[in-house]
Parts: sequence; C-alpha cells; structure tokens
Amino acid sequence: MRKLIGAVLVLGFALAQEFITIGSGSTTGVYFPVATGIAKLVNDANVGIRANARSTGGSVFNVNAIASGELQMALAQNDIVYYAFNGCCIPAFEGKPVKSIRALAALYPEVVHIVARQDAGIRTVADLKGKRVVVGDVGSGTEQNARQILEAYGLRFEDLGQTIRVGAAQGIQLMQDKRADALFYTVGLGASAIQQLALTTPITLVAVDLNKIAPLAKKYPFYVGFNIPGGTYKGVEVTTPTVAVQAMLIASEGLSADTVYRFMKAVFGNVAEFKKIHPNLERFFDLQKAVKGLPIPLHPGAERFYKEAGVLK
Repeated sequence: MRKLIGAVLVLGFALAQEFITIGSGSTTGVYFPVATGIAKLVNDANVGIRANARSTGGSVFNVNAIASGELQMALAQNDIVYYAFNGCCIPAFEGKPVKSIRALAALYPEVVHIVARQDAGIRTVADLKGKRVVVGDVGSGTEQNARQILEAYGLRFEDLGQTIRVGAAQGIQLMQDKRADALFYTVGLGASAIQQLALTTPITLVAVDLNKIAPLAKKYPFYVGFNIPGGTYKGVEVTTPTVAVQAMLIASEGLSADTVYRFMKAVFGNVAEFKKIHPNLERFFDLQKAVKGLPIPLHPGAERFYKEAGVLK
C-alpha cells in the first residue's frame, strides 16, 4: 500500500510539472549559454516547472515560434520585439503583428559587430560594397541590423558582392577559410565566436560612423551608441564605435500568471546567482533597470514579481 501511495504521489508530481522551452540563438553566441543557465536555475528551484533551452535561428524565429506555440519563452532583441508586436518596420512583420508576446526582462546590450578580415581591405561600412559579407541567419536580428546599417550608408544587400545568410558558426568558418570578407553579428560583448575567429585569423572591427547613428536611431529608435573597448578581441587594440540594441527575455501571453511568477522567482529571486550565468549579465544586468523602456507589455506574472521585489509600485 505504501509503495502504491508513493507511486501515486510521484506520478502526481510528474503530472503537475509544466514544461517550458526557451528559444535562444546560435550555440556560439551569448543567447544560448544565457538561456541554458536560466533553464538550470528554474530546474534547480523545484517550482513545478521543467525548462530547457533550444538553439534557434534568433530573434525573428523566436518571436514567430512563440506565436505558433513552438516556444513558450525566448531571448530576443528589443527592436525585433517592437517590430513584431506592432507589425511594422521590417518585411518579417510588416502588416503581420504578433500580439501574443509579453515582456519579462531587459537583460544586457547586444552590440552590432562588423568583423572584417585584415586582408580584405575593409576600413569603413562603405567598403563592404562588392564584398562577400555574412549578414546573419535568415530570421535573425543580425540580418535586420545588417540591412538597416547598410541602409544608413546608402547600401542594400544587392550592392554586396555576395550576401551570405548563415548563422555565426558557419560565418566564422567561412571567414577562416577566406570564403567571406566580413561578418555582421549582433551579440553580447566578448562573444566566444568572435574571440575564436580572432585567435586564428587577423581581424579588424569596422566602426559605425557616429554621424550615421543619429539618423539611423531616429528611424529605428532602439539603436544606441556603444564603444567596443580595445582588447576585447585579440589583435584589436583600439576602441571601436558602433551601435547596440538590448537583449530581452519574452514569453507567451498564454502562460498563466502563476507559472510566470514562479519562473521569475526562480530566475531573478537571487540576482547574484543569475548574474553568474554570463559575464554580460555580471557587467550589465540590473533588476531595477529590467523593466525600463520595454517595447511591449509586461506579462502579469512578471509584473507581480517586480511589485513584490519593490521594482514597480
């Protein structure tokens, strides 16, 4: 009888578990280790939620996958999230708003890196004309940022010698094999993929002209100026001005307020532990700023958490 009762209790606990898949990005970027670390915090907290991280094509894919029910949560760029919710601004969402996404937290800056081989003769964004350029995977935020920055310089993808739409891992390989001249990658500072490339291939970081940032930010208001410190990547000792957007954690509005509240407690209840997941969180994340400037509504479960934490009144 005791064994039977025990089995029923175990079965009941298993049935009570909720499963959440968190969309991330390339395994060589920052999204994937952050999503993996978040999933571990949730699973270790034993709050009735089992979480796992999935490598995906990036922000655009993640938003659409939440809308379709394929994902329950995801990391995504704040500019892409805004375009999706409002059904505007880029072809992926023009006239096709995704209203089923909700904000959980702003996390850290995502820096637009334009990486060129030293031997490619690329010193400015204008020099990308006629070159073989990796612009990010189809459905990634990187692809959209590449298009917009080229636009600020009066260029289109058609002006490139070759527009290569692949993820970061393949892009890095193409750069190493001299089959690509430059690479766009919107990612957290110090991304391992760029660090690995710099170890094997002499690179330069291409600056985004500060005079170009103002009109770009006026049209796409999520861009902010950002300096990549010298020494972040091997062989690049000068500070490189560029632009950045913000990494966000988002969720489906279909998740219950209670589920999201328990998730938030597990992830952000101990900020010190959360920040240990990745150096970008250690350097940039602040719970008080996690609700600042969010481009879409907060999930009610997240709102409850922030009110209890004294972040919101």
